[in-house]
Amino acid sequence: MFANTKNLLKKAQRGKYAVGHFNINNMEIVQGIVQAAQNFKSPVILATSEGAIKYAGMNFLYEIANTAASLSKVPVALHLDHGRDMKVIKQAIKIGYSSVMFDGSNLPFEKNVRMTKKVVRMAHKKGISVEAELGTIGGVEDTVISRNIVYTDPIKAQEFVERTGCDFLAVAIGTSHGAYKFKGNATLDITLLKEIVKNVTVPLVLHGASEVPHDIVKMAEKYGAQLKGVKGVPDSEVRKAVRNGICKINTDTDLRIAFDAAVRQFLKKKPKDFDPRHILSPARDLITKVVEDRMKVFGSKKRG
Repeated sequence: MFANTKNLLKKAQRGKYAVGHFNINNMEIVQGIVQAAQNFKSPVILATSEGAIKYAGMNFLYEIANTAASLSKVPVALHLDHGRDMKVIKQAIKIGYSSVMFDGSNLPFEKNVRMTKKVVRMAHKKGISVEAELGTIGGVEDTVISRNIVYTDPIKAQEFVERTGCDFLAVAIGTSHGAYKFKGNATLDITLLKEIVKNVTVPLVLHGASEVPHDIVKMAEKYGAQLKGVKGVPDSEVRKAVRNGICKINTDTDLRIAFDAAVRQFLKKKPKDFDPRHILSPARDLITKVVEDRMKVFGSKKRG
């Protein structure tokens, strides 16, 4: 049985740590994430994007995640990430996700309010919590593309939460989706975050905060990846965000690079081995290491 996402984040809000949200695409990624959560006795949120659903199917991903949750001794939630297609959102609510995100960040304020409120009504009837987004963080993730960063207005955020009834809010304070986040040094606007916290009582979410670990990038490049210019958010900036009110942090890019690096390394070192179990096991193990590293930064160890 899945954990209640809202309850996980309220507990994190009180404890001043963040719960890691990790995007999933297949069984090995799920296993790697949940193994890390068990090793660290940490709560965890598995998330499916619309792109992942298109690739693997919602039912398959749901059942893999549900099996992992039922076998786990720590809380595991399942979340719909960046929901924009109302059919997909309705399907996730019907099948029994812990929570869904309606991403109306690309819409005018009033339409975002109206559509978010509609999703909240549908989800709350089923006991499912809702994440919304105000502001735009920029970058590319699956089907979500934005060329500009529009920082979250604290006053508008207060109005938005009050009018929509959303359970947690994704805010824009300087992060960006994808591996090619920044040209210069990444600095989050912690002053703005503090102002948002003063105005908003619901837990806050940080998207686009992957670290893009240098050692994993170098490993991938060693075995053929071309990743010149990739750059993530430093751990020090993420820790400051957590200390100042961020309760949920999304990670996808770090997992993709780790998976790619491990597969490339195995195929290069053992070109005669064509057994997918041998090829994918190192990727699963490296996913576990990357997730553990993120959980250390988020402060969620022994919070499960």
